[in-house]
Amino acid sequence: MEHLVVTDSDVQRMLAITRQYDADDGDALPWELLHDLVQLVPCDLFEASGQDTPRWDFFAEQLLPAEGEVSVADEHDMALYRMHYWSSACSYPDRSGDTAAVFRVSDLMSRRALHDSPLYVEMGRPGGIEHELMVCLDAGAPQRTVRLLFNRGPGSDFSQRDVAVLTLLRPHLQAAYLAAERHRRGLLPLTRRQQEILQYVAAGCTNRQIARQLGLSETTVRKHLENIFARLEVSSRTAAVVRFNVSQRVVEVRDAQLATAGPAS
Repeated sequence: MEHLVVTDSDVQRMLAITRQYDADDGDALPWELLHDLVQLVPCDLFEASGQDTPRWDFFAEQLLPAEGEVSVADEHDMALYRMHYWSSACSYPDRSGDTAAVFRVSDLMSRRALHDSPLYVEMGRPGGIEHELMVCLDAGAPQRTVRLLFNRGPGSDFSQRDVAVLTLLRPHLQAAYLAAERHRRGLLPLTRRQQEILQYVAAGCTNRQIARQLGLSETTVRKHLENIFARLEVSSRTAAVVRFNVSQRVVEVRDAQLATAGPAS
């Protein structure tokens, strides 16, 4: 049985990854976070790939090569991927419905079975990929995920330590993805308490009335309002309410459009 060793350095790096990262506009996850992950779990090629399997829509692509240049997959590669997807280890999250597991390809099939698989023959071997570790993040719909793929060439497979640290970090990675998604959609990052206070502001309540309703001091209410103004980048109570309501409406419209859109042809 493989011996699991997580060092003090591993713990410190994991704690650092749980911090809040600045969002990168348009990207599934902050690039700084991805660089930190590769420092924690070294690999030859890292990919964060958004995949909506029912529509065969690939909505995100972030690559971190260890050295040299890596080209994004072309139409021929994507056609091969679709053709062999359901018989490959890549389809495990969709086949099983288990998007929480962190797994290595070697957890699902033997070395011989991998080398005989069509996807490895057509893409893995030509690309020099021998070992893969996957972390799946829920992207808001059945079989819609963001996959964090750690790839290595010939040599050592990923260890139980690698699986363990990424399993512990997965809830934080999910939260980082959701935060980035809120940023992309224009949903402003107010806490539940801040939203509650803003509702009282919208109703015309004074700081004293809000404090009385919520069992807080007026000083605490004023501090919450200062933080709300800073997050919404406004300077008045009326502007804060308008700004937040507009952002919420944008999200509702976009969510409705996604929910009613038909499958891609």
